[in-house]
Amino acid sequence: MTSKRLRPFLLLLLAGCSVVCAQPPATITLAQAQSFALQNHPRIASAAFLAQAGQAQVKEAHSAYLPTFSANLTGVEAQHESTLMVGAVPTSSLYSRAASGLSGSQLLTDFGRTSSFVKSAKLRHESEDQDVVNARAQVLLNVNIAYYQALSARAVLKAARANLDLFNLTLRQVKSLAQSSLRSTLDVSFAQVNVSQAELELVQAEDDERASHARLSAAMGYERDQAFDLSDEPLPSALEPDVNVLVNRAMQERPDLEASRLNFQSLERYAQAEKRLWNPTITVAGVAGVAPEREQPLHETYSAAGINVSIPVLNGGLFAARHAEAEARAQSAQKDVQDLSVQIARDVQVAWLDANNAFRKLDVTARMVTQANDALRLAQARYESSLGSIVELNQAQVSQTAAEIAAASAKYEYLERRAALDYAMGALK
Repeated sequence: MTSKRLRPFLLLLLAGCSVVCAQPPATITLAQAQSFALQNHPRIASAAFLAQAGQAQVKEAHSAYLPTFSANLTGVEAQHESTLMVGAVPTSSLYSRAASGLSGSQLLTDFGRTSSFVKSAKLRHESEDQDVVNARAQVLLNVNIAYYQALSARAVLKAARANLDLFNLTLRQVKSLAQSSLRSTLDVSFAQVNVSQAELELVQAEDDERASHARLSAAMGYERDQAFDLSDEPLPSALEPDVNVLVNRAMQERPDLEASRLNFQSLERYAQAEKRLWNPTITVAGVAGVAPEREQPLHETYSAAGINVSIPVLNGGLFAARHAEAEARAQSAQKDVQDLSVQIARDVQVAWLDANNAFRKLDVTARMVTQANDALRLAQARYESSLGSIVELNQAQVSQTAAEIAAASAKYEYLERRAALDYAMGALK
């Protein structure tokens, strides 16, 4: 993304956004959660400010092309008819005076060193623009995962409440049968234990649901938990069967990889600039002014202009060392690009395998729910007909609850895996 494309976003971000921007409505969708996160999250604002700093650095580097002017006011009281004798090779006569004037200088050429600096700064700024995009992607990934985890926790809480209601119903039935001497008090004790266990699971599910809600609020950039409900999300489209297609897309779309490439190019340009330290520098300079208070034989006005050519000769190996350092840093950045490419290819393949595995669980858990429901109906009928025990019934109830939770968890695990895959491919921006 170029700086021109980012500029409207940065202006919007800096003009109206803070950690306590807009408040979410009572019920939000995933798209709304993402929108609030992009407005509120300080990580994105931080990256945007760094990109602004990079834009200022481009102007700093480009300023070497422009002339510089300075105004001076000078007053000197000197020993009469004396000359500066130490501290420099040339000598200079000293005069008492009061003067004012204007001085200026203009770079004519440094044979490409400044242009390399400017190009390096532009590439660094473009890299920081990509850091903004990457920060947005990370925030969106965190929002997606937190949103799906909150939905999963809500589904588990719903199952835990249904489980408690089921065990309470069974307890009432067993108590009724025991009062009619059709079941023993041992069955009542088993049913009471199951109710207590279901209450503990409900307490844990309620705590997990609140914690997931707090994590989602933080992912959206809010310091405190916000009061909102979540809309369920449908399953996404089928996965791409060829993982190599996704890897190739990631190599083109990942903003952190693009930022790393641009950083390497910036350091390459900087190394070129350091190599050109040995080039001559040609500048033109001029001064002009008046001296109303002066000694003879000084004139009332003064002016001068000239061209200076500066040619480096010896500096104790400083320029060679600076060039060697810049080259080494550029080569290191190039290896960082290669290393990140390897990591991205690995992440995409692992995320694709995880998403495929989670997708396969959807069918398995759906069949598990059907089987558990059938088993529960049979166990209930057997118990009511005095053909089965309370242990058999309890096991069927526990299995049915576990199947419901597994099915709900499988759906949202798949959505989480798809979000991770989208991030690995660079699809979240």
